[in-house]
Amino acid sequence: MTSIGDYAFYECSSLTSVTIPEGVTSIDEYTFDGCSSLTSVTIPSSVTSIGNEAFRNCSSLTSVTIPSSVMSIGWGAFYNCSSLTSVTIPEGVTSIGSYTFLNCGSLTSVTIPEGVTSIGVGVFRNCSSLTSVTIPEGVTGIDDYTFYGCSSLTSVTIPEGVMIIGYDAFYNCSNLTSMTIPSSVTCIGGGAFEGCSSLASVTIPEGVTSIDEYTFYGCSSLTSVTIPSSVTSIGDYAFRNCSSLTNVTIPEGVTSIGDYAFRYCSSLTSVTIPSSVTSIGNYAFYNCSSNLTVYCYEDSAAHSYCKNNSVRYELIAE
Repeated sequence: MTSIGDYAFYECSSLTSVTIPEGVTSIDEYTFDGCSSLTSVTIPSSVTSIGNEAFRNCSSLTSVTIPSSVMSIGWGAFYNCSSLTSVTIPEGVTSIGSYTFLNCGSLTSVTIPEGVTSIGVGVFRNCSSLTSVTIPEGVTGIDDYTFYGCSSLTSVTIPEGVMIIGYDAFYNCSNLTSMTIPSSVTCIGGGAFEGCSSLASVTIPEGVTSIDEYTFYGCSSLTSVTIPSSVTSIGDYAFRNCSSLTNVTIPEGVTSIGDYAFRYCSSLTSVTIPSSVTSIGNYAFYNCSSNLTVYCYEDSAAHSYCKNNSVRYELIAE
């Protein structure tokens, strides 16, 4: 026997333990899907691949040792393994398939080897007990939803070389207090840090050209943000409900500020807006501090916005 076929033990809900014999090289798709009583599995060193959703819904599985012979782990391989507490991904694995550990709510630690260059969509989504992660050198992107709902995550190390942080990548990582975004990053997706309510400061690297919609929505502890001169647009709701943000300098080169971009930034007292901004969306600064002053240029879009919306302003000398 060299492989265990698709669905071989599908929904064998009374199965408690399995020893896979030496000589088996692959665990195919859905092999143990729905084995909800499975508490232990022994995978031999002959196995080189774990198929898509191979252990999905093995809700009693607490630990798994993936042998160093494994080269690929399919998407959703451990999806809904809600009792899984730790996992070490072996050297030799170069990619982690999408949703591999989705809803592994007991997972507290994961070791990602240096050889990994690709981490798929939603890999650690809703791993609500995961506290820290180091992303290895060689990874070039953090895909959409990668750490979505990882509410215990306090630290993430992102290496130089990462160019993209995807849509909702760190959504509702409510215990994440700091984030160093490497200078290699050029794209930050919408909602990337939405709901990161403990995030206190962030520096957006030079090279990022837009702050997309909802990027920092609800970052209620955010007191400072550095926006680089490469940014040309700030999207809808980008900083909405950042209730601790006190001042913002929008750099020359930004041309648009979206709807509700800074709404409910209730501590915001100072905003500097350059003449390059030609459009400011609806309610962009609505429900900000009553002491808000916008520093702007005469006859600019910001000047018109302030006059039309009864926002206090001071003109910057040309």
